Amino acid sequence: MEEAASRAEARLKAAGISLTLGGEPTFVPVEPEGLEWSVAADGPTKLPIARAMAAAIQRRTWPGSTLLYCSGKRYEGEVNPRWALRLVTRLDGRPIAPWPQHPGEGEALSAEAGEAWLEQLGEALGIQLNPQRFRDGDDPERAVWATPLTWEDGQWRSHRWDLPAEERRLTGAQGPAGLRLPLEHFPAEIPRQLLTLEIGSGGFGAEGWGIFLPPLERGPTEALLTAISGIPRCPLSGSPLNTPDFSGLLPVDASEGWDVLGLTADPGVLEINLPVCESWSAYRDWIVLLADAAAEAGLRSWKQTPGGGEEGTGGGNHLLWGGRDLQDHPFFPRPAWLVGILRYFQHHPSLSYLFSGSGVGPASQAPRPDEALGDLFDLELAYSVLEAHSGEQRQLIGETLRHLHADRSGNNHRSEISLDKFWNPGAPAGCLGLIEFRALESLPRPDWMAAIALLWTHLAALLLDPERRPAQLRNWGRELHDRLLLPSQLWADLEAVLADLAGAGLPLDADPYREIWAWRFPLLLSWEGEATARLELRLALEPWPLICDTPREGGFTSRFVDGSLRRFEVVASAALRQAYRLVLNGRPLPLDTPGPLAVRYRASRLYPCFHAGIAPTMPLVLQLLPATGNQPIAQWQLPADGQAFEPMAPEPLASPQAPPWQPHPDRPCSVDLRLPLSPPLPIP
Repeated sequence: MEEAASRAEARLKAAGISLTLGGEPTFVPVEPEGLEWSVAADGPTKLPIARAMAAAIQRRTWPGSTLLYCSGKRYEGEVNPRWALRLVTRLDGRPIAPWPQHPGEGEALSAEAGEAWLEQLGEALGIQLNPQRFRDGDDPERAVWATPLTWEDGQWRSHRWDLPAEERRLTGAQGPAGLRLPLEHFPAEIPRQLLTLEIGSGGFGAEGWGIFLPPLERGPTEALLTAISGIPRCPLSGSPLNTPDFSGLLPVDASEGWDVLGLTADPGVLEINLPVCESWSAYRDWIVLLADAAAEAGLRSWKQTPGGGEEGTGGGNHLLWGGRDLQDHPFFPRPAWLVGILRYFQHHPSLSYLFSGSGVGPASQAPRPDEALGDLFDLELAYSVLEAHSGEQRQLIGETLRHLHADRSGNNHRSEISLDKFWNPGAPAGCLGLIEFRALESLPRPDWMAAIALLWTHLAALLLDPERRPAQLRNWGRELHDRLLLPSQLWADLEAVLADLAGAGLPLDADPYREIWAWRFPLLLSWEGEATARLELRLALEPWPLICDTPREGGFTSRFVDGSLRRFEVVASAALRQAYRLVLNGRPLPLDTPGPLAVRYRASRLYPCFHAGIAPTMPLVLQLLPATGNQPIAQWQLPADGQAFEPMAPEPLASPQAPPWQPHPDRPCSVDLRLPLSPPLPIP
């Protein structure tokens, strides 16, 4: 992989392109408890586990780095903003300030020493601080001081905030004291920049003592952290102090001098936001490190299904492309290259579905643009306009594509290839120059996730050549959700992608992708007879429809689908089709139909759901019979909660003359067990 990465990156470099990688892998506990690991973004167990994960990362790669608790995004339907832990260090890996190398070393600052410590901090900054004591109604034993602290004209200043004692009370919201100050009483003429010291058990996952940093630029923040670390002992007892729990906001210019790793609360998972990676090998190293740190913290990048199988976390493993410098961004001056990449992905459904999670299709978290729009005209028109432009086009690219790469509700974050962070000046963090590939799921092996990133880097290099780019979009029609969701067809499509790369001198070993494919589409049944008679059944993909009822626990950020439908692909060799018959639930399967064959069935009926009047078609009983005769040679059953067809004693056919199952004319690859015998329901 290292050699292959060097080959692709050399082509990008020769074209004057420095393409950075980012990632958002997600993790869940080995034994999850609570709604925060299913539908809710936060809950009592998530922040302590995130802190444990951050500590494990610090020990492995960034000893002495600074951990900052930040207030994250606030979503409709959620009472409080989500939290986000930020682990920060300098770009060269050196700590911002010299904290103890081992977290927890030393003791916490005592409440009796709080004011004395603030006095020492003022001396270190060359000013006199003006702290005021606040009361916490939720924790009367907690000691809290707040002092205005600003950086003006190259020096520190501390203004006075004369607040009556009866108004010096923290609000009842969750989080650190710095977010709970009664700022409605703060003087309008003074910058709203305050340092808050709190001592006692933390209401935001911290223990001991904590400091809320004033919102400053990177330089003054570094100086403040250095001053704090320069007070290593308690002013009263002289005992060594441990590192306080920091909270606040990242400086707006943090990316200019800091590497930042984020740990954020997302529905059902803990999401990790990787630092900017200058190369594939740097990305691979982070993915491997995170797997080790997660194991130490009791987390993993996959979860167990109710029947004992394995699947991704459900939170994704999004991959991001961008550039370290917005003034030398790889895509801003190359709109035709970007369009070539987007068209190529649209031509190859394996890139949309093979590495994604169980939820695919229009109602998923990452629908393809052609799934969401339902019509290629506007997409093709937009791509053609961009293709005709050259030079610096960041604004045109952002304004053109962010309206088209979106789901059916207009959410441009829910898209297979999202550009909501590319160039949108009207949105927070909307101008980062990022392209986010969201149809990727966390996998149980870090080398698999690294292999996907390697494939993406190779595709970027391949499509530098205009001759390799598709001339226009392809109208897949009903094939997209019928034939092209079957394992055999997705693998054939990925083989075509690998062949394109090999033909361009960018070969990749197919083995890791074949392993991912086999894990992604588990084998339900394998049977071999005489000669070359072979039968394989593999779980296939099935789009799940969105349902309207939204449970309160998930707020408005978790969307709920009817996941009762399942589909498996039937792969029968020519010898088996000639010598045998397959009967499913008493009716023959049409093995003589051209092309691949799949079976769609209803595994359960949970409310609310689509088609509440249609019962589940479980268990499934499959019988293998000779071409002539009615005595089964073998018989299997798939129970309602089963992960595979289980062998059972063969029984005579219940009805030898039962009519065969028939694919629907508009879905020629799939037999749907929910449909009546005849005629098929018309689909306009």
